[in-house]
Amino acid sequence: MIIPRESRLTDTQLAEVEAIVAEFGCRIQVIVGAERCIYAILGDERHETMMNRLLGLDYVDRVDAIDSPYKLMDINSSLAESRLSLAGVELGKEPLFIAGPCTIDPKNPNLFLDSAAAVKEAGGHILRGGVWKPRTMPYSYQGDSKALGILVEAREKTGLAINTEVMDGDHLKQVLEANVDVIQIGTRNAVNYSLLRQIGEATAGTKTAILLKRGRPMAPVGEFLAAAEYIVSAGNPNVMLCPRGTLPAMDGYRNHPDESITQHLKEKSWAPVVVDPSHSVGRAAFVPGAALAAMAYGADGLVIETHLDPKSGIGDDPKQSITPDVLKQLILDARDIWRIRRKYRHGHLATAS
Repeated sequence: MIIPRESRLTDTQLAEVEAIVAEFGCRIQVIVGAERCIYAILGDERHETMMNRLLGLDYVDRVDAIDSPYKLMDINSSLAESRLSLAGVELGKEPLFIAGPCTIDPKNPNLFLDSAAAVKEAGGHILRGGVWKPRTMPYSYQGDSKALGILVEAREKTGLAINTEVMDGDHLKQVLEANVDVIQIGTRNAVNYSLLRQIGEATAGTKTAILLKRGRPMAPVGEFLAAAEYIVSAGNPNVMLCPRGTLPAMDGYRNHPDESITQHLKEKSWAPVVVDPSHSVGRAAFVPGAALAAMAYGADGLVIETHLDPKSGIGDDPKQSITPDVLKQLILDARDIWRIRRKYRHGHLATAS
């Protein structure tokens, strides 16, 4: 990974660097950060001669070699120096809260718009809303592109950033045209590597963030990070990792709650971890406990299904959405636990910061 002395390389400098690494079977991927660009060497970077030639360039500050299969997501990657800011929140400095209905009902747009206003009133930062829905059965409601307009209208009326899931290239094109702030990749597409790469390429150099959910069948940490590597290596470092429960399910829950994986992810990667307790437990009554547990495990934020009138919702809303009044109290309690958790770093008391 090449770190330039200035904020970015000139076109001439980049061409010279690309020519050097190409001699050793490698290529350069430009990662555009908020303050500087980082130039990732993709391929076997352990060529001493290549490293020496790069270090000999007067416009190169340093070259970091990462001995890890996920070179960009690794905690020792230079990307760890960057910070992701969304909706006025710098992740790591305060918790991020994403909330809203599971599914937008195009036949009842006012219910979604009213729920959006309630999410803002409760203290949410980003509004979630399902436009298209991955369903096990082909006869279930699959979503409607008309709902995207309702989601954008909610952003205009509330000022909240918006988040929705995409499942294919056509969805991706539509959300990019709508300037959706956070693109969600669901658990079923967590190993759809061509889609992950396509999303990374399409959002490279933009402020668009990607919320990547963990693979449904108990995806190992390495597989989860490798999926994120596809996105980042395609040019977009604005990735959040989202544990959301796995299979096989635990009795009484929708899935197997996995918020405890947060600590393991943070030990291996710099990426913010935003936990989804709603899909993890699948019942509104269990969501607050799972959410607070996630914060105790060190989560940087939560994504919580919230609906003004869950029984009137569609999709998963009737069974797992909490109401805005519960969300409001939950956000207050989650902030308290987040502050308590900050006292402990790697098993030791943290110094004040």
